[in-house]
Amino acid sequence: MHIEGLPSRKKVELFGVLERLCERLEPSDTQMERAKSSYQAVGEWLAGAEDDWLAASSIYLQGSTALGTTVKPIGQNEYDVDLVSHIPSLGSWLPPALCKQLVGDRLKANQRYSKILEEKPRCWRLNYAEEFHLDITPSIPNAGCSNGGELVPDKTVQCWKASNPKGYRDAFKRRGELIPQMRLRKSFADELAFAEANIEPFPERPRFKGLLCRIVQIAKRHRDIYFLNRDTSLAPISVIITTLAAWSYEYCVQTMVFDSELDVLCEVIRHMPNFIQRGAMGSHVKWMIWNETTEGENFAERWNVEPAKAQAFFDWHAAAVRDLERLSVTEGLDVLGKNLTASFGQNPVEEIIQEMFDGVAAGRSTHTLVYSPAIGLKNVATPTPRVTPVRSNTFFGAP
Repeated sequence: MHIEGLPSRKKVELFGVLERLCERLEPSDTQMERAKSSYQAVGEWLAGAEDDWLAASSIYLQGSTALGTTVKPIGQNEYDVDLVSHIPSLGSWLPPALCKQLVGDRLKANQRYSKILEEKPRCWRLNYAEEFHLDITPSIPNAGCSNGGELVPDKTVQCWKASNPKGYRDAFKRRGELIPQMRLRKSFADELAFAEANIEPFPERPRFKGLLCRIVQIAKRHRDIYFLNRDTSLAPISVIITTLAAWSYEYCVQTMVFDSELDVLCEVIRHMPNFIQRGAMGSHVKWMIWNETTEGENFAERWNVEPAKAQAFFDWHAAAVRDLERLSVTEGLDVLGKNLTASFGQNPVEEIIQEMFDGVAAGRSTHTLVYSPAIGLKNVATPTPRVTPVRSNTFFGAP
């Protein structure tokens, strides 16, 4: 999905809008600090048990919080914070229901936790109203995994399932450290040199997350909006999106050269289905997205029980590709706002677009807003012959 005809500077600016979108979808600093404090307190409570098994336990983050790919749930203030309570002294000889009960009983023994505790099929949830909830999944060592994998109780709590949260996290972060190779067109380089010399750059916040994390956040948000008025039970789970995006990112970075981060985003999303394995299961297709860090965990196992989930993934993916292509050829802030809202939701898109409108309006009123074909609209102190000043406008049609 190479974006033709869109000046490189505009691609950078458009991805910058998506970057700001992701920032607004993340937990606030206050929420993160409170989640961290609660996480540490829960770990200390579990490890402080008189039971020798729990006393040797450890607790750590898994999922989107550990990876840095969290997005705000639509219509909610609460975030998921997924934890693992690892009990190294236990083995698969213990029924998974008893292991889960061991952790649950300890949490119930805390007066505060007992009031906000909720049992889930695979974990225990602590609900911190209007802020976040901690999902605590018990685990034990997996003696059959050479990569340090673990076993967790399955949804029916009748057998152990292979998992490897730490190994998965490390593999994801390794891919996230890969840097795409960017090309710089000569005409764009000339224009950029002029722009850098005469235009005060818009201050950018450091991208601590990294490009891969942002791509996953963008894909997850698009999924949430796409299924908002559809059957949400069919929406692809986050680990599938994260896994396919990570594999696709590695492939794209190692085989392609890009003009901008926007091109990286588009190519990574486009290639995601290429890493889904297909096999035969009688007269039906068997879908496989294996956890590469441990044997036996197929992230797409539900697709083989509910084929509609597989179809829903491909329908969503086609929409994501289509929407990114449409977004990439957008002209004008008003149209950009409409397209962003359709793909990523009304909030916080309205805030971002309003900030952009305000910036353009300020430049028009001071006669420092200029237009250059390669860099679009920019504020400059003194327009030069290479750029065209833009007349002041009230945005109601009158100059």
